Amino acid sequence: MDLATIPLIDQHAHNILQPEVAAQYPYAAAFTESYYPEIIHHHAHHTLFYRRSLRDIAALLNCEAEETAILARRESLGLEALTQIYFQAANLEAIHLDDGLQPETILPLSWHERFISVRRILRLEQLAEQLIPQSPDFATFLDRFNSEIDPPPSGVVAFKSIACYRSGLHIQPVTPEVAATRFEQIKQFSTQPLRLTDKPLIDFLLQQALLVAAKYRLPVQLHTGYGDPDLDLRLANPLYLRHLLESPQYRHAPIVLLHASYPYMQEAGYLASVYPQVYVDFGLAVPFLSVSGMREAIRQLLELTPTTKLMYASDAHSIPELYYLGAKWGRQLLKEVLEQAVIDSDITVAEAEAIAIAILRENALSLYQSVH
Repeated sequence: MDLATIPLIDQHAHNILQPEVAAQYPYAAAFTESYYPEIIHHHAHHTLFYRRSLRDIAALLNCEAEETAILARRESLGLEALTQIYFQAANLEAIHLDDGLQPETILPLSWHERFISVRRILRLEQLAEQLIPQSPDFATFLDRFNSEIDPPPSGVVAFKSIACYRSGLHIQPVTPEVAATRFEQIKQFSTQPLRLTDKPLIDFLLQQALLVAAKYRLPVQLHTGYGDPDLDLRLANPLYLRHLLESPQYRHAPIVLLHASYPYMQEAGYLASVYPQVYVDFGLAVPFLSVSGMREAIRQLLELTPTTKLMYASDAHSIPELYYLGAKWGRQLLKEVLEQAVIDSDITVAEAEAIAIAILRENALSLYQSVH
């Protein structure tokens, strides 16, 4: 199978950093989820992902596989030419961008649209953080929040929640009265800029958004699995989502479990196999893991996940290299796993080819096609 010819729909990624901002960070910072200086300045250089990536990048840029040579080549090319090279090599058809990550430091969606078709993912917690300081009371805030998402803004292809980072995935029912009390406490005691971490209010707002998503059949992407140190990995297991998945009022809101739910791949695959509204992608796990780790993540997802419910994503951010690395290894490892499935007699060669096309583009096109 030649998967390089299949145009990718990258269904979850982030904006590239402004060049002057990116210049303030070591190159290795883009290759780790940690924000601790000791990791960024020393240990990140010694991951299998970083060492493998230097060779991949150098081969594409035609330079030595050393960070200094790569940085010099990047500087001579400039960000626009560099982005064009990586997007073209990745054979990307479209990307869905969550522009809520470091919003003050990223390039706008319009900049990315110079190179590729872009659709926006609206981050719910960021929206709430913008509206809370502007709202004198909870009723006003809730009206404003709902008016911002119902109907979904033009160009928005999905909602996204980082409840997993802020308070965990054990989402529980919350009454408007409790949410109002928490809102008032936040207004009284919070500092600026506001960072929303209150679990009852986060849970309440996510469920408000799920009602809107169900109304419009709009996908809701949820961070699951590993991430930076802010996250409690114990509460990042998607099995905690049982209440949401069992609630009939949210039944028609497609829920996308991001990042293969690593290391909870089998749990994510199980949920996708039994709940009609659950989908999974394997971004971040690909390309951040070792080659064997990426292969195992995809293999574990496919143990049980219907092949109509698994999607490609890169979770690329900060630098354009990550879009390319995700595409390169996403294709290669998916090919290897499907070829092994043919050997195992799970599927035929023809079925493997159809499954590859579905995972790399058709499933995302189908899930998001009804979104205006």
